[in-house]
Amino acid sequence: MADQDIAEDLHQRAMALHDEGDEEQALELYHRALELDYARPTTHYNIGLIHKYRREWAVSQRHNQIAVELNPEDEAANWNLAIAATALQDWRTARDVWQRLGVAIDAGDSPIEQDFGQTPVRLNPEQGGEVVWARRIDPVRARILNIPYADSGHCYGDIVLHDGASVGQREVDGRTYPVFNVLELFQPSPHSTYEAELQVTGEADVQALLERLDARGIAAEDWSRSVRILCKHCSEGTAHEDHEHQETPFDEQQPARLIAVAGPDEAAIREALTSWEDGSRRLVSLDCVLDANDLE
Repeated sequence: MADQDIAEDLHQRAMALHDEGDEEQALELYHRALELDYARPTTHYNIGLIHKYRREWAVSQRHNQIAVELNPEDEAANWNLAIAATALQDWRTARDVWQRLGVAIDAGDSPIEQDFGQTPVRLNPEQGGEVVWARRIDPVRARILNIPYADSGHCYGDIVLHDGASVGQREVDGRTYPVFNVLELFQPSPHSTYEAELQVTGEADVQALLERLDARGIAAEDWSRSVRILCKHCSEGTAHEDHEHQETPFDEQQPARLIAVAGPDEAAIREALTSWEDGSRRLVSLDCVLDANDLE
């Protein structure tokens, strides 16, 4: 049997092992295949893929680079090369790949920061994954626009590195948006996450507070109304605004409301909240549930 045939057999066995979750044995067989036939773009790609999801970026970049050199038209290898290069802040390689793929990005060595529109991203996809909205600043990085739950380990304003292939969709105002899984935190924001419990007389009180915070450049969300829980199947499919797993609508007559607030200055947040109080509405408590300084 020719070396190329043996290498192909090893490659197929490695793929089966990878599908079964045995990455170490799969990598061993992939590398044995390369010893017999080094010019195998699919084998280099598969090795790079395993190291991508391990966040072992230098190895992933090296094998995806070889895969692209052997097969420049391989779109998946090009995307994974760009993801690894971005993670390593190798901006020249990333820019070169995006240009090759027809993305409107100039050549150069500087970080990429453009406006590629808003998109939902899934934080910590291996643990279920909270989906939040973010603004893409390049094809695989986005700045978080929502205030995530504290247990996500992410804050408002974080820049995250996300995958190139979408997993699920969200439909808003008749438009469908792809959901991208976050691979890792790229750059932490300075904004800590706070939970403010309020006692209010109605929706107008909450709106007045949100407007006051916005005027002072402080991000806030009414978690009592804006958060909904989706099952895994629907989260990774197409979730609509009227999704059947949406939480019970909040009773506007209920006096207690939970507001999420994000910012670098607790004193400024507390001052804005207390200045909003009057005889009928008040701040019950303000707790820092995720300190951005602890994540640096």
